[in-house]
Amino acid sequence: MSRMIFVNLPVIDLDASMAFYKSIGFENNPHFTDDTAACMVWSETINVMLLTHAKWRTFTNRPIPPTTSSEVMLALSCDSREAVDAMNEAAAANGGTADINPVQDLGFMYNRNLADPDSHVWEAMWMDPAAMPPKDPAS
Repeated sequence: MSRMIFVNLPVIDLDASMAFYKSIGFENNPHFTDDTAACMVWSETINVMLLTHAKWRTFTNRPIPPTTSSEVMLALSCDSREAVDAMNEAAAANGGTADINPVQDLGFMYNRNLADPDSHVWEAMWMDPAAMPPKDPAS
């Protein structure tokens, strides 16, 4: 079995969060979804578990951070610059916030940052490793 990652996120409104994640390209796995949690699949190895606050508290007694803070930025690779833009636009149209940080365009890499309805920060990114500039031997 391949190694997998399950990112667990506390959410205020499970249905709204599921709709948001579907809009930016995730699919729901109904086997791990009920009225307290939803498994949203990005790829064969990347899953996001959306947990109601009550469900979250069964995993930890640590406080849920306020929506004004950021603990992590989760980056998702996209197939093209256009896919990065489409994800950002879908986020803005479905309860999230687009471009919470400046757009980064390095030519070989392009990314835009967005926030979901609970202010969890995501980076939609595209990269062409073949176009990366050579590493400066002096650095």
